[in-house]
Amino acid sequence: MSTDTTTRPAPTGLDGFFKITERGSTVAREIRGGVVTFFTMVYIVVLNPIILSGVVDGSGSMIGGTNDLVRSKLLVAVGTAVVAGVMSILMGLVANFPIALAAGLGINGLITGMVLTHASEKITFADLMGLVVIEGVIILVLVLTGFRKAVFKAIPGPLKVAISVGIGLFIAYIGVIDAGFARRPTTPGSVPSELGIGGSLDGWPTLVFVVGVFLIAILLIRKVKGAILIGIVAATALAMVLEAIFHIGPRVFDKTGALTNPSAWALTVPKLPDTITNTPDLGILGQFSLLGSFEKIGIVTSVMFVFSLLLADFFDTMGTVVAIGTEARLLDEDGNPPHTDRILVVDSVAAIAGGAGGVSSNTSFIESASGVEEGARTGLASVVTGVLFLLATFLAPLFAVVPSEAAAPALVIVGFLMMTQVKNIEWDDMEIALPAFLTIVLMPFTYNITVGIGAGFIAWVLIKIARGRTSEIHPLLWIVAGFFVIYFVKAPLQAMFT
Repeated sequence: MSTDTTTRPAPTGLDGFFKITERGSTVAREIRGGVVTFFTMVYIVVLNPIILSGVVDGSGSMIGGTNDLVRSKLLVAVGTAVVAGVMSILMGLVANFPIALAAGLGINGLITGMVLTHASEKITFADLMGLVVIEGVIILVLVLTGFRKAVFKAIPGPLKVAISVGIGLFIAYIGVIDAGFARRPTTPGSVPSELGIGGSLDGWPTLVFVVGVFLIAILLIRKVKGAILIGIVAATALAMVLEAIFHIGPRVFDKTGALTNPSAWALTVPKLPDTITNTPDLGILGQFSLLGSFEKIGIVTSVMFVFSLLLADFFDTMGTVVAIGTEARLLDEDGNPPHTDRILVVDSVAAIAGGAGGVSSNTSFIESASGVEEGARTGLASVVTGVLFLLATFLAPLFAVVPSEAAAPALVIVGFLMMTQVKNIEWDDMEIALPAFLTIVLMPFTYNITVGIGAGFIAWVLIKIARGRTSEIHPLLWIVAGFFVIYFVKAPLQAMFT
């Protein structure tokens, strides 16, 4: 009896660099996953300009230093795509993790809100982007000193599971809202949200969403490769046909802010563009003032703004990385992903890059879970997503064809798949179940991942104290829980000191 002692040669090229075979993937799966991730988060190129543009700051100009709304939106769109592209590629090459980055939702809204609130004090978008850069530098220092990674590892196992489940529920909620399947009622004083329009599904865009959800579900059940990508493409094709026949158009708001055609497309009208190329204008890059805010709105207000950004970036990323790592089965026995320090370094640099690029802090996007579900397991998928973002600066009209109603089904399906981890939480143990429950439900209820994580941490610490088990509380959890208490009451604290 002979024994075969030959060994296979070590993988080289893309396979060797990204460890594709080692992680049980293929180049085709990685490319497909990267494409799916791009299509589920490319909406940020459309949405970020809507949030940031149109508001006049203290200098009398819109973001980008222009008074032309069209040019302002174009500048933000191009800047958003460029920074997202570069940082996603960097995540893939440096950290080899299947997660893409882009301008963070919530943070861009916070910036616009600060401009509106402090316009009389001459605050500008550039001033606030300077605070974003400062926040990113602080985050980077916390990573390089090991503090951020230590906090990551200090999160109790049950809370890591709850974070992943909560994010699943959260992104499913994002998908339902983005598609208009559920929305805020038009009648004042009624319920917070309702089915469709007036409690009934209405409009062709909603049909596209429903068809997309069931198509992806059926393809997944039948184990069809590329199910999510096929679903997005098919839903987009259906949307284009419906638009060509019925001329649905975009949602329009009148002068009072009321929506005049609620059954129309939310962000993007799915029709063939007149041209598929455009020349990118990179004028917004570098528009930031590092210390301008401290002079105009004071030290306390500036520090509280940086603190809010810090907590959001710090824990949003942790939650996202845990969720993506769980879906990709890349976590170790302690629930930590490979190269945690590299992932956190790139994410921190992304915050700096977003501020320096004038388009808001960039952060890890939970929509990357759609690419992971499509098969992505390595950083090659992130590189593919990043390259597509860079191409979007030249091919914006082509990528703008995909409406949110066609991409949202992927978020709902992925949210469902992430929710299935809820069975791994010990619901019979109240000491574990209550913090987990608060973590899960407060993410979608507040539309904020950080709030859910903070509530879970505080509840965990308080229950351990009440049970007389303070020795089981990791020292870093005491510090983090204290920071979250400040985060939750930052408004009255700020009012007290100013």
